[in-house]
Amino acid sequence: MTIQATEAILTVSSQMPNSRRRFFTARRFVTPLVLVLVLAALLLWVSSLSLDSIEQRTLNWHFVVTRIREHLGLTVATSALVAVLAIPAGIALSRIKSRAVQSVALGLANIGQATPVIGVIILLAILWQTGYATALVALVIYTFLPVLSNTLIGLQQVDESVRESAIGMGMTPNQVLRRIELPLATPVILAGLRTSIVFAVGAATVATFINAGGLGDLIVNGLTLQRFPVLITGAVLVACIAVLIDWIAGVAEDLLRPQGI
Repeated sequence: MTIQATEAILTVSSQMPNSRRRFFTARRFVTPLVLVLVLAALLLWVSSLSLDSIEQRTLNWHFVVTRIREHLGLTVATSALVAVLAIPAGIALSRIKSRAVQSVALGLANIGQATPVIGVIILLAILWQTGYATALVALVIYTFLPVLSNTLIGLQQVDESVRESAIGMGMTPNQVLRRIELPLATPVILAGLRTSIVFAVGAATVATFINAGGLGDLIVNGLTLQRFPVLITGAVLVACIAVLIDWIAGVAEDLLRPQGI
């Protein structure tokens, strides 16, 4: 057991939940402030336009809020399922010593992301059905890889001497995983989850093609009906949601990261 490894174990074990650094800085709130200004500018611009009957039906509060709620619901459900499925899968994969098995598993996950999300959704709709459930499954397949690969990489990068030192101190394999490996791998795992969530926000726009709702309704309606206020509103709202969720994920990442890592 090396002195450095023992110190690393003690540091991780003692500092895990106390990751409150200087948190509420002015710089942290620049992103939400910019988003508020963008949304206010969008609202003023749309209010200044003379909308025809089609635009009025699409750009009313009830329709827009319903589409935002559907989009966020699809994104949150996708992210939760990916976290629940991909992190345990990555942990299980890290316990397998065979590099060939790990490569095959990562290759299968890579197929989902390498295929365009519209292809995954349409293929599942043909083989299964249209609607929310199909869109959810397709998005989970599409966003699975970043969390799986980051969990595996995060666990693999833990120094072997730290594991050996923890075992030498009397920890069981489960304790080593919970108290040493996962805290050290947390920043990498959270980075993968953050990437996956942002992917889900953008990919959820194509759910409209199989009647799963979301802000894609505004974008597709704006394109097909040549109503540019509708198209621009949908695109700006999707971009703002993606930036906002990325900001929230960054805040959560800072809060959950063990101090000193």
